[in-house]
Amino acid sequence: MKKTALLHGELSHLIATMGHGDALVIADAGLPVPAGTRCIDLAVARGVPSFEQVLDAVLAELQVEHAVHASELQARSPALATALRARLDGIPLSQVDHPTFKELTRSARAIVRTGEFSPYANVILHAGVVF
Repeated sequence: MKKTALLHGELSHLIATMGHGDALVIADAGLPVPAGTRCIDLAVARGVPSFEQVLDAVLAELQVEHAVHASELQARSPALATALRARLDGIPLSQVDHPTFKELTRSARAIVRTGEFSPYANVILHAGVVF
């Protein structure tokens, strides 16, 4: 459930219409978008906006029940893995291998593409409820 208003209209509308258990993917610039899955492309340049900036904005608006990331993140982008865990403090966080992660993106309401170029900078957020 959406908490307040986001600046990006398409992303704000998506969050406002998400229901309990719906999935939203925040992705780096390289994650493939499955055919038929909505893509909200926020990237304007390499690194802009960053994965962390987009994640912070979404977490300020969306009640998250649990999250999933690729297990390869820790080895390939350790600083980003630490930042992700810190931002999701108190939210259950699961790991799956990258091929499984990509398969899980097929059921997402949308993939939000950032300008991030760090390997495996992707997370699936499952919406919760505010009560």
